[in-house]
Amino acid sequence: MQQPSPTLEGQRLAFIGLGVMGYPMAGHLRRHGASVAVYNRTPGKALAWTEDYQGTAHTTPRGAAAEAAIVFLCVGNDDDVRSVVYGDDGVLAGMAPGTLLVDHTTASAELAEELGAACAENDIGFLDAPVSGGQAGAVNGALTIMVGGQEADFQRGRAVMEVYAKEIRRMGGVGAGQVTKMVNQICIAGILQGLAEGVAFAEKAGLDVGEVVGVISQGAAQSWQMNNRAHTMAKNEFDFGFAVDWMRKDLGIALDKARGLGVSLPLTALVDQFYGDVQRMGGGRNDTSSLIRRLR
Repeated sequence: MQQPSPTLEGQRLAFIGLGVMGYPMAGHLRRHGASVAVYNRTPGKALAWTEDYQGTAHTTPRGAAAEAAIVFLCVGNDDDVRSVVYGDDGVLAGMAPGTLLVDHTTASAELAEELGAACAENDIGFLDAPVSGGQAGAVNGALTIMVGGQEADFQRGRAVMEVYAKEIRRMGGVGAGQVTKMVNQICIAGILQGLAEGVAFAEKAGLDVGEVVGVISQGAAQSWQMNNRAHTMAKNEFDFGFAVDWMRKDLGIALDKARGLGVSLPLTALVDQFYGDVQRMGGGRNDTSSLIRRLR
């Protein structure tokens, strides 16, 4: 892993989507010296970002993309991506030949292939580049980015993305980044369910959860989720970034892909149902560790 670029001076970039992830990611680009144009569907968020980082807010995706060498997207789902990419006001209408579109949205591999083809028709490079690491990773510039696309486009995008990532890896052609992110979410879902059951079991058995986690986290049970979420689970604190609503969206994408591949994902399907239970309990905006709510 290369060290983050010391400067992006002279680069003209655009960032579309200033949610909990995009807001700090775009901020890293600006702090490293790039000229950054932004667009957000809620205009007030874009104006707040410009006050924080002295960038330029635009009223359309096309306006933000018009002078950018690289345009980054980080929105909600496939339909959201299409709404900012296509049409008279979409980014493709504003991008010049030879530029690069990088989609950080967690979306379907089919959408990535569609966007790759649309970009190719306009002589624009494309990378599907979903991220992992949550809000904290975005704020701290420590995201993991899984990328699909051509090697030359990857090298060009990587030189910029390094300012908000600790790991960036090309996984193959267009769509490979999204499929890798599906693997990521499948693994997280299973780990969180096991952790939720373990913490709930410890509580019912009358053990001190802090002491239990303190000892088992030094052995084979250790995971990032255990280190960062077991204690907050025990305290009924579920306001740590990535929400259940978004996890269900991601798991739905993975399950759809698995059906197309003829792959059985029984645990993932079950945990997806459990997250549905949390939603029905009013926990759609809770973070993903809130699976334990079902067990209390």
